Amino acid sequence: MLQIVLIRPGSTDYDQQERIQGTLDVPLNEHGRREVAQLIEQLGGNGIESIHAPVHQPAQETGRAIAKALGIKFKKLDKMQNLNLGLWQGMLVKDVRTKQPKVYRQWQENPESVCPPEGEMLAEARRRARLGISKLLKRHKGGTIGLVLPEPLASIVRHLIQQDELGDLWKKTNGQARWEILEVNTPEVLANCSS
Repeated sequence: MLQIVLIRPGSTDYDQQERIQGTLDVPLNEHGRREVAQLIEQLGGNGIESIHAPVHQPAQETGRAIAKALGIKFKKLDKMQNLNLGLWQGMLVKDVRTKQPKVYRQWQENPESVCPPEGEMLAEARRRARLGISKLLKRHKGGTIGLVLPEPLASIVRHLIQQDELGDLWKKTNGQARWEILEVNTPEVLANCSS
């Protein structure tokens, strides 16, 4: 059975300011680098064989640092980029909530029905995530791999693997666990990813 250690990147200034990051490349800040050091300590005994991350600066920085410290391979996920949140990117979450309350509420309750201005629908990011997960599962039949993903991409991948609710796609990770282990029922997940 395959285990995926789903890892959130270390924090950026945008995370601490509660800004919407989406596809913007914002480097880790000092707090984020300390979080990565803690991640390295926590993940050391989990038998992770390789670390995978999309082309996204905080995910790449986090993944490369973990891989180097654990002495394992780092692999770039070329086509698994985060959800493009268009003109919302760079905005404070509270500004979207106050300036566009109806759209914000709809995003919280039914994100599949909302397209951020000049952004993309959730279905497009889900399609990319399905393709990326399918490729990973075809290459890794068992063992443990690490997958460094920003939000909301991490929630989309968790949803595909566990077939659970998406939940709050702008959740704060400060103070919460920065990683979790997902048990992968490969045939079931592959069937879900091809539908």
